[in-house]
Amino acid sequence: MRFQILNTLLHLLAFYMGAGIGSFLNVVIYRMPLDISVNNPKRSFCPSCKYKIPIWQNIPLLSWLLLRGKCANCGGRISIRYFLVELLTGVMFYMVFLKISGEYAEGVNPWFMIHAWGPHVLCLWVFMSLLISGTFIDIDHFILPHRITIGGAVVGVLASWWVPALMAETTHTRGLLISLASAALGLGGLWMVVELGKLAFGRKKFVFAKEENWEVTQPDENEPPVVTFGEHKYDWADLFMRATDRMVVSCSSLQVNARSFGAVTAELWMEKLKVREGTSLEEFPLDGVTTLKARTTQVVIPREAMGFGDVLFLMMIGAFTGWQSVLFTILAASVIGTLFGMLHRLTGKAEWGAKIPFGPYLAMGAALWVFYGPQFVEWYVSKTMWR
Repeated sequence: MRFQILNTLLHLLAFYMGAGIGSFLNVVIYRMPLDISVNNPKRSFCPSCKYKIPIWQNIPLLSWLLLRGKCANCGGRISIRYFLVELLTGVMFYMVFLKISGEYAEGVNPWFMIHAWGPHVLCLWVFMSLLISGTFIDIDHFILPHRITIGGAVVGVLASWWVPALMAETTHTRGLLISLASAALGLGGLWMVVELGKLAFGRKKFVFAKEENWEVTQPDENEPPVVTFGEHKYDWADLFMRATDRMVVSCSSLQVNARSFGAVTAELWMEKLKVREGTSLEEFPLDGVTTLKARTTQVVIPREAMGFGDVLFLMMIGAFTGWQSVLFTILAASVIGTLFGMLHRLTGKAEWGAKIPFGPYLAMGAALWVFYGPQFVEWYVSKTMWR
C-alpha cells in the first residue's frame, strides 16, 4: 500500500515537473524573440501592466485556473496558451517518463533501474522542451532562434555521447559519431529540399507590358499596411512572414517620403526599405516612412517555402534522435502539413493555414518518432517486404 501511494506521487511529480518547466518555457517563448533576458527580470510579469507576478500567483496550471485567465493586478486577459504550454509540457514529460522507464525495466519495478533510465529521460525532457519552445516561437514570429536550433544541436550531440541509447548504441564514441552524422543529415537533407523548393516554387515574378503603379499604404493605423501593384493587392502578412522575406521592385521612379529617385531597385523587407542606385545603397527604417510609391515594370517576390531556421531545427532533431528520425520527421511533417492544409481548405480557413510555419510540423514529426516511430517503421517494413 505504501509503495502504491509513493509510486503514484512520483508519477504525479513527473507530470508536474513538466508543468513547471512549461511555465519557464512560457517565459522563453515570450522573451527570447524580443531579445529580453530570461533571467532579468527574474519573476514573470503581466504582458499588459508589467506587474511582477508573485510566486503564489504563478503556480503552474493552478494559478491560471484560479485567476480565470486574468491578471490579479489589472484584470487584463492572460492568454490560455500559457496554460496549454504548461499542460502540454507536463503531458510530454509524463509520456517520456512512462515510455523510457518501461523499456528499461520491463516486468520489474522501474525505480530499481532509475540509474539506467534516468539520464535517458532527462535528455528527452530537454529535447521536448526545445521542440515546444521552438514551435510556439515559430508560430508567433516565424523564426527559430539559433539559441534553440544550434544550441540545441550542441546539447543533443553531448547528450548522445552521455546517453548513447539515444542513438540506439551502447558505446559513448558511437553515440557521439552517429549523433554528429545525423545532425549533418538533417542539415544537408532539408537544406537541399529548401534549395530545390526555391528553384521550383520559391519565386513569384510579375512583369508588366507597360509601367504600373506600385505603392504601400496603411489606410488605418490600427491595421497592417497593404501593398498594391497593377491589379494585385497583398496584405502585409501575406508577403512578410519571416525576417528574410522581401519584395524586389524595378523602379523607373520612386518616392520615399519627400525624397524622389529615378531608375533604382527597391528592396522592401519586413522592417526596412533598401534603395539601390548603381553601386550605392541607401536604407530607410519602415517605421519612419509615411509615403512609398513607384512606377515599375517588374516585381519579384523571392519567398522560400521554409526558412533556414527549419533546416537548423531538423539538425537539432537529428542530433538528439538519430538519422532514422530525420527521415521519418521529414516524411511525417510533410504528411501532417498536407493534412492541416486540407483541413483548413475544407473549413474555409485556408488563408490562416497558409501562414503556419513548417517548424511546428517538424516538431510533431519528431515527437511522433520518440513515441511511435521505430514501431511504425517495423510495422511498415513487415507489410511491404516480399514474401
